[in-house]
Amino acid sequence: MYRNLDIATLRSLISVIDAGGVTRAANRLHLTQSAVSMQIKRLEDALDLRLLDRGGRGVTPTAEGEQLAAYARRMIALNDEAVERMVAPQFEGEVSLGLPCDLIYPHAPDILRRFDNDFPRVHVRFVSSYTTSLLEDFRAGKLDVIVTTEDHPDPDAETLDELPLQWFGAIGGRAHAQRPLRFASATHCSFRPISIRALEEAGIPWENGVATENDDAALAATSADLCVTTLLGCGEAVRIAPVPACAKLPPLPLISCNLYRATDTQNADLAKELARYVKDAFCRTAASAGDTSRSRQQPPAPLETGLAPA
Repeated sequence: MYRNLDIATLRSLISVIDAGGVTRAANRLHLTQSAVSMQIKRLEDALDLRLLDRGGRGVTPTAEGEQLAAYARRMIALNDEAVERMVAPQFEGEVSLGLPCDLIYPHAPDILRRFDNDFPRVHVRFVSSYTTSLLEDFRAGKLDVIVTTEDHPDPDAETLDELPLQWFGAIGGRAHAQRPLRFASATHCSFRPISIRALEEAGIPWENGVATENDDAALAATSADLCVTTLLGCGEAVRIAPVPACAKLPPLPLISCNLYRATDTQNADLAKELARYVKDAFCRTAASAGDTSRSRQQPPAPLETGLAPA
């Protein structure tokens, strides 16, 4: 025959152990001392075990009491989680997230998966675009949370990471040796003016390798060895590789990955939660990479949501 353990009784046991006495535990639980003592006795009788040693200056758990306490803490935590999920206010609706294509991997899958797990009633509208477009939409109130790639972020942005901007060319290619250097970059890419400025300051003549408003077209031309391009060091482009140092192309700056979130809209609370998942994803990536990406974040602690998830 199964014996059922009562959560309230287990909570009293833990309180007595943590407080070191029945009186202090009763005060914490807002119960009378006799009520707590009765619960402990009922538990001991049900298990036919002595759980507390009441000798000496205080109350301490017996070996059996310590073993039961370990189970009790897990059972209480699971009980409280279940109750919170079932009776807490359920957040629902839509929140929007914008990332540049450079940062979709490895960050976006982790952010979307973990947020959806904790907030299943909230739909995330995910947008990928250029930093300039993301900033325009954010300032117009069309996006709740965005991450940008900029060398000079706004003062209200929170920098999550700094990544090196690098020259890329076709694997085994020779486009980097041509003069004028043929350079390909989408018209609206925020790296384009940075790269051109570096070339001009280094006195390297250049010309457009391809006229495009699309990153994929620039990458295709680069992989065909028609030109070079610039990407963040975390870029995972196909059939291209960093240009060798012997090419003597000018150094490029570190690019900040910056977080912006809405604070004065109806979605401010959800935006705050989503932003925490974004920051945690960047921390996890930096920690798994051994901080080789120059992350400014500390290794992540377990994520604790401030809002009650649905």
